[in-house]
Amino acid sequence: MSIVGERARQRPERAERGLALAPPAADRSAAEVPPAVAPGQPAPRAPQMRERVAELAGLREKVYRGPSPKATAAQKAKGKLTARERLELLFDGGTFTEVEALRRHRASGFGMEDRRPHTDGVVIGWGLVHGRTVFAYAHDFRIFGGALGEAHAEKIHKIMDMAEAAGSPLVGLCDGAGARIQEGVTALAGYGGIFRRNVRNSGVIPQISVMLGPCAGGAAYSPALTDFVFMVRGTSQMFITGPDVVQAVTGEQITHNGLGGADVHAERSGVASFAHDDEETCLDEVRYLLTLLPDNNRQLPPAAATSDPADRRCEDLLDLVPADPNRGYDMRAVIADIVDDGDYLEVHERWATNVIVALARLDGQVVGIVANQPSSLAGVLDIHASEKAARFVQMCDAFNIPLVTLVDVPGFLPGVAQEHGGVIRHGAKLLYAYCNATVPRIQLILRKAYGGAYIVMDSRSIGTDLSLAWPTNEIAVMGAEGAANVVFRREILAADDPELVRRTRIEEYRTALMHPYYAAERGLVDDVIDPADTRSRLIGALAMLRAKHAPLPSRKHGNQPQ
Repeated sequence: MSIVGERARQRPERAERGLALAPPAADRSAAEVPPAVAPGQPAPRAPQMRERVAELAGLREKVYRGPSPKATAAQKAKGKLTARERLELLFDGGTFTEVEALRRHRASGFGMEDRRPHTDGVVIGWGLVHGRTVFAYAHDFRIFGGALGEAHAEKIHKIMDMAEAAGSPLVGLCDGAGARIQEGVTALAGYGGIFRRNVRNSGVIPQISVMLGPCAGGAAYSPALTDFVFMVRGTSQMFITGPDVVQAVTGEQITHNGLGGADVHAERSGVASFAHDDEETCLDEVRYLLTLLPDNNRQLPPAAATSDPADRRCEDLLDLVPADPNRGYDMRAVIADIVDDGDYLEVHERWATNVIVALARLDGQVVGIVANQPSSLAGVLDIHASEKAARFVQMCDAFNIPLVTLVDVPGFLPGVAQEHGGVIRHGAKLLYAYCNATVPRIQLILRKAYGGAYIVMDSRSIGTDLSLAWPTNEIAVMGAEGAANVVFRREILAADDPELVRRTRIEEYRTALMHPYYAAERGLVDDVIDPADTRSRLIGALAMLRAKHAPLPSRKHGNQPQ
C-alpha cells in the first residue's frame, strides 16, 4: 500500500473527531435555504460607492460648519474667530490635515447621551507653516464651551504624541472652560495626560500656547508648562479660580480681565510672553516666531537669506550710547542697529522691563539676545528680571540658539522687599541657566558691569566662550563712588575738606581699577573693540563657534534653584 493510502486509511472520520459537517449545498432541501427577499418584493439595491462618498461629504460639511449657526453667531459676537478660522490663519493655505473629526464622546448621564457632537469640541491635525510641518489642536468653544472631556483629552494626547514622534512644533489654540463637569474625574485625568506630555516634550519640541478665550483651572496649567504663551486683549483670560470663586472666598470683587486678562499677565505676572490686540495679528506673530525656532532639539534653527552685509559698520552706536555711565539710553536701539535689518522679536516686552530678551538674526542665523535696559531701573537685576532672563536662556539652550549678552548693569536691586522676596534664589536661577548652557555664548560689555550682576551676566568666569568690551567699559566690584566711600571712609571723615578728598580718591580708584583695559589685561575680556565693529565681530565669533560641542556630566537632571 502506498504511503498516501496508508495515511488515508489511518485518518479518523471527521464526524468521529466531533466535526458535524453540513451536507453539500446540492443535497439541502429548499426549506433549509431562507429566501433572500419576501415573495413579490424587489431585491434591495446595495448602496453604490458614489452614494457612500456623497454621504461622507455631507457629514464632513456638517462637521465643518459646527454645531449650529446660533453658536457660531455667539462666538462672533464676542469678537472671536471659530476654531477652524483660526487654523486657517495659522497654517499655509490649504495645508491643514485634520484627524479624528468624527470622534464623539461616550459619556452618559446629565443629558450627555443626547448631546454627542462630532469632534467633541476640539479640532486636531497638522499642516505647514512657512513650508515646515507643525501640529496643532484648537478648542471649539461652540461645543460644550470648549470644556475637556475624556474623548476631547484623548484627541489632544494623540496629536501631542504625533508631534513628539515627528519631531515637529506643537501649537495649542486654547479657548476652553476647563474640565467637563458632567464627566467628572475622567475629565481631570485627561488633563493629567496633557501635563505629563507637556513636561516630556519640554526642551524636545517647541510648544506654543495661544490663549484665545477664557481658560480656567487645568486649562491654564498646560500653557504655563509650554515655551511661549500668546494672549489677545479683551477676549482671553487665564486664572486658576474665576472671579466668582475669588469673591466667595476672599470677598474681593474683580472682573475676568482684571483677574487674568492679557495685560495683567503680560505686565504683572509674566505668564504671557506676548499680548496682541486681535487674533489675526496674534496668529501672524505665532507664524513668525516659528520661523525662529528649530523643529526639535536635534536641529539648528532655520537660517534665512539676508541682504544686510555681515561687515556693515554700526556707526550710529557711537552716538547712541553715552560714555557717562550714569546717563540712560534705550538698549533696544542698540539691538536694532546690530541685528539683521533691525528686525527682532522681543519676548515679555512689558514684564520686568529692566532686562530685554529677544530673538533675532545675525547674518541670517538665529540668536538669542539678553540685555540690560538702562532706561528702566537703570538696568539693575531684580527678582523678576532674573526669572525672565533665566527662562529665556534655558529655552535658547534647549533649542540650540546661540546667546549674545549685552551688559550694562549697575548691580542687583537693593532693598528689604527684594531680599525678603528671595532675590538670592531668583538671581541664582539666572546664574544656573548660564552655567548650564552649552550653546555658543558671547558677552559684550558696553559700559558698567558691577559686582555679582557682572558675574551673572555670562562673564568669562562662568563659562562664556568670548567676552568683548567697548572702550567705555567699567568692570568692578562696585562703582567708583561707592568703592571710594568704603575704602577711604576714615580718611574722608577726618579730612579738612572731605569732599575734595572724596573726589580725589574716587578718581584714583577709577584710574587704578576701572579703566577700560583693566579686565583685558587680566584675561577676563578677550578684546576691547570699536563699537562700530560690533556687528561684524559678533557674526565672526558666532561663525567660529557654530560647531561648538560641550557635553554636560552624566546625570538624571540638575536641581536648579526655585
